Amino acid sequence: MTLSPPGRGSHAPPPPDQDPEPLDPRGAPAPRYGSGSLADVLPAAAAGLGVPGMASGLRLPPADRVCLFLVDGLGWEALRAHPEAAPFLTSLLPTSRAGAGEPITAGFPSTTATSLASVGTGLAPAAHGLAGYKVLDPASGQVMNQLRWDPWTDPRLWQPHPTVFQLAHAAGVAASQVSTPHFEHTPLTRVALSGGTFLGRLDAGERMDLAARRLAVADRALVYTYYAELDATGHRFGVDSDAWRRELRYVDGLAQRLAEQLPPRSVLYITADHGMVDVASAGEARFDFDDDWELRAGVAHLGGEGRARHLYAVPGAAPDVYAVWREVLAGHAWVVTRDEAVELGWFGPPGAGMEPRVRSRVGDVVVAMTGTACVVASTSEPHESALVGMHGSVTPAEQLVPLLEVRT
Repeated sequence: MTLSPPGRGSHAPPPPDQDPEPLDPRGAPAPRYGSGSLADVLPAAAAGLGVPGMASGLRLPPADRVCLFLVDGLGWEALRAHPEAAPFLTSLLPTSRAGAGEPITAGFPSTTATSLASVGTGLAPAAHGLAGYKVLDPASGQVMNQLRWDPWTDPRLWQPHPTVFQLAHAAGVAASQVSTPHFEHTPLTRVALSGGTFLGRLDAGERMDLAARRLAVADRALVYTYYAELDATGHRFGVDSDAWRRELRYVDGLAQRLAEQLPPRSVLYITADHGMVDVASAGEARFDFDDDWELRAGVAHLGGEGRARHLYAVPGAAPDVYAVWREVLAGHAWVVTRDEAVELGWFGPPGAGMEPRVRSRVGDVVVAMTGTACVVASTSEPHESALVGMHGSVTPAEQLVPLLEVRT
């Protein structure tokens, strides 16, 4: 199939001496699966708790009681840029102990559904299968929003692996999740974070208090707690906003409140699911799929989100889709085929491959934006297209997240 009718429409090239070159994907950062990613944290902690079969290349000293506090959207670079808004968190970095106080990577795409599945299962996206914000469900032929689980599909068929919490509970560890009540029965919680006891509290301060108490209920305990509003504020106002800095101050107080209540023989790890970038609001770095015939040509389904796209081509069109997106987004994105993304280690360790049930969920072409660039879809995704802060790509601002530690 040929995609290029006469003319180049709205993306007419500049003079030849100004043509940007397509970015070499071999120069893109890759997640540190197996040694320093979100997927490695709970297996390392569970190994220290004596849970059978748990192992990780991330070395964390053992503790009898482990609490993981995940702050949605708390990127390493943004945290480091605002020490005045986060004095307690800033006091925790760096430490002299290898493996704590330094950044780890989220995984790809650097987005909540993918990252929470990596945290809870201890697996890379190539294994757990939640490979983006929106991905194609091969069984239905529809694009599925994995955060909202829409359209619905059987969670256990979609992600069949046990969670670290389930394995810890089976091994006699008191496992708990302390989160917002409405998360208790969501499919994402079922496949990524279930196991042991779920305890819902609306007030974030109460969640911190309850998480600390849950650590003390047994000699061996594993507790997860979560805060979402920093991410929501970044999406609405951007990470370079007074609103985001005010929310960071609140997060800092929550972390200190939890840390000050830790029972003996405990460790608190504070991390995040991704960072964030304030994207271009207009101009050459902002591309609108719904308003650009070149980008639409040959694409049957658009997946992912503004900073990380899955492109599902009509039969026979994948090579042309790849070529056109590389040309149009030259200088603004790494554009790769599905096979290249797997080989580069975006979805899992290089050489590890991808589970067959996951492979067809990944786009024929995968796009990771750089700088402040984004690919929006103003008509079909009006809410997402209006966001100020976005995430999903492999840039350090989105990939790097803290792994901060408090021990008693």
